[in-house]
Amino acid sequence: MDRSQIIRIVAGIVVGGALGALMGYFGKCTSGTCPLTSTPWRGAIYGAVLGALFTSMR
Repeated sequence: MDRSQIIRIVAGIVVGGALGALMGYFGKCTSGTCPLTSTPWRGAIYGAVLGALFTSMR
């Protein structure tokens, strides 16, 4: 794994985590049935995982 690929994955994790946290903050779900937007922390975790997956696919 070269340096540019690592930077791409880390950037995907950061961007995905930030977008997930924003979705969790603004799109709170009161019933608890939507795990992505139930809390900002959970949204950040899901977003970071999805960001890592999307940037590592090639």
